[in-house]
Amino acid sequence: MAHQVPEDGTLLPLMEEFYTIQGEGYHTGKAAYFIRLGGCDVGCHWCDVKESWDAELHPLTHADKIVENAMLYPGKAVVVTGGEPLIYNLDYLTSQLQGKGIKTFIETSGAYPLSGHWDWICLSPKKFKGPTPEIARHANELKVIVFNKSDFLFAEQHAELVPVGCKLYLQPEWSKSKEMTPLIVDYVMNNPKWEISLQTHKYLNIP
Repeated sequence: MAHQVPEDGTLLPLMEEFYTIQGEGYHTGKAAYFIRLGGCDVGCHWCDVKESWDAELHPLTHADKIVENAMLYPGKAVVVTGGEPLIYNLDYLTSQLQGKGIKTFIETSGAYPLSGHWDWICLSPKKFKGPTPEIARHANELKVIVFNKSDFLFAEQHAELVPVGCKLYLQPEWSKSKEMTPLIVDYVMNNPKWEISLQTHKYLNIP
């Protein structure tokens, strides 16, 4: 899927990049520059960016250009997402961003080995292709998407794998939010180590 991409991470299949407000998880409400990389084989049937799955559809872009674009905006935080961004070596991109004083956040399923230098790792594990133990050990935030009732048990299983102090979030899958949100509210009230994450950007109607 990503055979054209050089192993040093200097060229990456860029699907889109945009400056917005982080909509979910621990950093909700903060200005951030989003870098969405193409390529994913995790295959969540409810994925809202299925167009990201095929890396071949997205132009290989030099990491220096991505950093240059990020520098144009006042917010000094970048969220690298996908697709599944850890398909690629992110050492070069993140070192260049951090060298410019930009904080680096990643949102990953954890299905691939960890690369890059990160200020914040959001692990959002998927049943279709589970995370590596290494990424679970380094997670700052565990964000589990709740699509059906069995996802509460799935969430607890992954909470056992992350370090003490990792922030724990349950987030209703958008299309099932009316059905799942009341269950999540009850669950968090009974299990207060968890917090609720909402996709606030969808309520705000921003990217």
